[in-house]
Amino acid sequence: MDTEKNVAKLVIHEDEIEMKTLPGRKLCWLMPKDSSSGNALTAVNLIRIAPETAITPAHSHASNEEIVYIVTGTGETYIDGRLYEIKAGSMIFFPRDSVHMVRNTGKQEMKAICFFAPPTTLDDYTFHEDVTF
Repeated sequence: MDTEKNVAKLVIHEDEIEMKTLPGRKLCWLMPKDSSSGNALTAVNLIRIAPETAITPAHSHASNEEIVYIVTGTGETYIDGRLYEIKAGSMIFFPRDSVHMVRNTGKQEMKAICFFAPPTTLDDYTFHEDVTF
C-alpha cells in the first residue's frame, strides 16, 4: 500500500503552493511540468495580476499552446499585434509562437488559470522586450 508521501497529488488547493512574484504578476504552478501526478500532456498555473498592471515582457512559447481562463477581473490581451477585451469568463487561446501578454485594466485583482500543452516551465518562454501595449 502506498504511503501518503508516495501517493500522486491528484487534488490540490492554490493555498498549498508557494506564489512567486514575477514582472506584472504573481504565479504558482498548480500542476508543474515535473508533477508527481504523472501529467504528460499539460501543465497548469494560476496567475494574479494587480489592478492597472500588465504582464511584462511580452512572451511566446515555441513548443506550447496556452489556454487562459479569466476567473476574475477585466482587461485586455495582446496577441500578435491585436488587442482583445477580456473579462471574467473569457477564454484566451495563444497559439504556439504567438507573441502575447495580458493587462488588468480594472480596479480589482485579475485571477486567471493558464493551461499549457505540452507541459512547460518559465525556462521555455521566449521574451520580447521590444513589444509593449
